[in-house]
Amino acid sequence: MISDWTLWLEWLIKSLILIFALLGGFAYLTWYERRALARIQTRVGPNRAGPFGLLQPIADAVKLIFKEELTPAKAYKAVFFLAPILTVVPSIIIAAVIPWGRTINLFGREITLYLADINVGVLYFMAIASISVYGIVLAGWSSNSKYAMLGGLRSTAQMISYELSLGISLVPVILLANSMSMIEIVEAQNPIWYILIQPVGALIFWIATLAEVNRAPFDMPEAEQELTAGYHSEYSGMKFALFFMAEYQKMIIVSAILAVFFFGGYLGPGVDQFPLLGPVYMFIKIVLLLFGMIWVRATWPRIRYDRLMSFGWKVLVPLSLAVVFITATGILLVDEFNNPMLIWTIPVASVIIGLIPVVTIYRALRRLSYGRA
Repeated sequence: MISDWTLWLEWLIKSLILIFALLGGFAYLTWYERRALARIQTRVGPNRAGPFGLLQPIADAVKLIFKEELTPAKAYKAVFFLAPILTVVPSIIIAAVIPWGRTINLFGREITLYLADINVGVLYFMAIASISVYGIVLAGWSSNSKYAMLGGLRSTAQMISYELSLGISLVPVILLANSMSMIEIVEAQNPIWYILIQPVGALIFWIATLAEVNRAPFDMPEAEQELTAGYHSEYSGMKFALFFMAEYQKMIIVSAILAVFFFGGYLGPGVDQFPLLGPVYMFIKIVLLLFGMIWVRATWPRIRYDRLMSFGWKVLVPLSLAVVFITATGILLVDEFNNPMLIWTIPVASVIIGLIPVVTIYRALRRLSYGRA
């Protein structure tokens, strides 16, 4: 039995590794995004600072550290100062429940490749994700600027609209795994990932997370054409950098969560024999999912705000409820007839139901285009 101080030391070391990995990931995610956008849009991208532009994040960090920080004269200074911190902290502490692998033997003891395994990991994720919007709202309010205030209000309305469908889309995962523990959800996907059983639920979750982190085409809280940058209009220097640190860290975290819930997490060939392959598989899946976010930003125009709200309430929420019903029915059919093959009724029925709003939206857009003509 290990002594308490060694356990605390293990937690401290794993926490520091996780924090520095997220900070490094944030820095080089900016480089990754700029290079990927440049490639998609037939541009060059950052290529001057270091080989292939790899030192560009360091150059940007030095610039922001030494850049003058300005505070509006009539701002609520205490809240104005704390708002960036309130935005960054939730984006870091969500990572505490993400499993990066199983366990390894090191220094004669079992080391878990995750920080915490709590039996309500899904609720922990939802609770922390829902409070991250407070920093954005307080930033807009404390700036004493109409543009910043409107950006904060938009973020609040957007979070309420899409947080509901995000939470409901996780219910099928809980039903399939019969657990809210992240570790048990990953292990339950051996050998079939939940993206194959519930593809529509995964798509709903992914769309909702794009709206949660204010990524294009859902970046209305910072629409420069209307709000001159939105909630962070009055921020500069490192305070400005903290907001984007939070956004890019949340991109990494939600990609990791999506990998855990629908893409098997750390599972992959050889993990049973070589547990250190778990973090490698997680890294690969996160990079691919991040590219999906970048690809959407490069190709989709920003959605109009009233359509953004309508899409959340009139499409995603009813569709996510239908997905829960279909998943529960499929599980009951498997148990009732004792036939595991009936589990494949879930993806078939989900895809059929998912095509209904696609066809409806397509026909509505066609009618609008005919009306303009």
